[in-house]
Amino acid sequence: MASWADVRRAALALPGAVEDAAGATTAWRVGRRAFAWERLLRPGELRALGGDAPVGPALGVRVPDPAARAAWLAEHPGAFFLVPAYEPCAMVLVHVERAPVEALDEAVTESWLDRAPRRAAQAWLAATGRAVDPAPATGAAGLRRSGERPGR
Repeated sequence: MASWADVRRAALALPGAVEDAAGATTAWRVGRRAFAWERLLRPGELRALGGDAPVGPALGVRVPDPAARAAWLAEHPGAFFLVPAYEPCAMVLVHVERAPVEALDEAVTESWLDRAPRRAAQAWLAATGRAVDPAPATGAAGLRRSGERPGR
């Protein structure tokens, strides 16, 4: 299972990523755009989640579309979750300590791809041998890896 050290490692391994710890929580940004952040849960959210709530912050990440979010939630029900405030947004929360390291790495990377400048994302995809989806979608002009699950 993952840790906050894995979040930091995954985020800072991406081109142009910086850690912003200026506020009460930490965020990882590419340019001015946050692609991963600590999300403190509100008292009502903690009550609603009950024993499933993380101790401390959750990790917030961007998703390219509702189908991608649904896939994360279905594949990792104990690790990926939503709170009512995030339901209309292209975001998902991660209970870091319950997430497999590989899933956490993928979620942080997908979020970076969604927020990174198009040229930086394309260059990273090419350098890592990943495919560029020719059909523009949301985020970084449909930049996705080949062989992905539907909606991703």
